[in-house]
Amino acid sequence: MEIEFDHVTKRFGAKAAVEDFSASLPAGVHGLLGPNGAGKTTLMRLMAGILLESGGRILFDGQPIRALGQAYRAKLGYLPQQLGYYPSFTALDFLLYLAAVKGLPRQDARAEAEELLHMVRLSGEANRKIKTFSGGMKQRLGVAQAMQGKPAILILDEPTAGLDPKERIFFRNMLADYARDKLVLLSTHIVADIESIAGNVVVIKKGKLLLSGAPEQILQAVQGKVWECTLPLREAEQLSAACPVTSFRYQGEDAFVRFVADSPPAAGAKSVPPGLEDLYLYYFADEGVDNNETIA
Repeated sequence: MEIEFDHVTKRFGAKAAVEDFSASLPAGVHGLLGPNGAGKTTLMRLMAGILLESGGRILFDGQPIRALGQAYRAKLGYLPQQLGYYPSFTALDFLLYLAAVKGLPRQDARAEAEELLHMVRLSGEANRKIKTFSGGMKQRLGVAQAMQGKPAILILDEPTAGLDPKERIFFRNMLADYARDKLVLLSTHIVADIESIAGNVVVIKKGKLLLSGAPEQILQAVQGKVWECTLPLREAEQLSAACPVTSFRYQGEDAFVRFVADSPPAAGAKSVPPGLEDLYLYYFADEGVDNNETIA
C-alpha cells in the first residue's frame, strides 16, 4: 500500500499553497511537519480528495485517486482541524449518524461505535450530549469517527490539539497500534508527538517539500548545528536574541542555553545530538504566523 504525490501543485488564485510536491508514503505512520501557512492542511485535503490538484497527480497503489473515486474514498478516515458536531447529539448518536452517512453496514454500526468509544475512553460518556464535552473529549470523539470502518488510510490534522499530556501519550500508543498494517498521515504542532510515533517525517516549507525520511535520517541535516553551553546571564540573553534557542534555564547568575547555529557563536559551546525540535527551529525560526486556513 502506498500513496504517491507526483509533482503535485495546488493554487488558490495566484498563490501556490502546495508547489511541485513529490513524495511516496508507504504503510506506517508519517508525520507532517511545518509552520502555519506551510501547506500542511491543503496537502491533507488533497490526499483526502476534498480538493483537486491544480497540477500533478496523487496515486494510490499506482492508480490516480481521481480515477478511483469512491473506491478510494471508502478506504479513508479523516479528521479535519475543525470537525463539525451536532451539539444536541450524544456521542453514540453522532457515531451512528456518521456510520449511516459513510454507508457502513447498519448491522455492524452500533457494535463498532461502542468499540470505538471504548477505545478512545468515552464509553462512559456514550449517552452524554456533545455540547457538554470538553475540548479534549470532542477531539477524542473526532478521532473515533475517523477510525469508523477501519480505514486503510487515516488522515489526522492536529489530532492531539486540546489533549492533556496523559491523553496525548494514550493517543500515541493507540495510533501506533492501529497503524501496524495501515497508512497514517498526521500533522501536529507538538513535535514530540511526531518524534514518538512517526517512522517517517515529511517537512514542508512554503508549500514545497524540504525533507522526507526516517527521523534519524532527516536529523543529519542539522548534525553539528546544535549547541549547548552555560554562560553568564547577560551574555546568554544576548545570545538568545541572536540565535534560535530551544532551551534556556536560569542557574543563579548564569544560564544554560541550547541553541541552533551553523557554527558555535560562544566560546565553550559543545556540539550535541539534534532532535526534531532543533531541526524545526533551524528551518522555521524566521517563519511568521499565517492565519489563513485555506492555505494552512
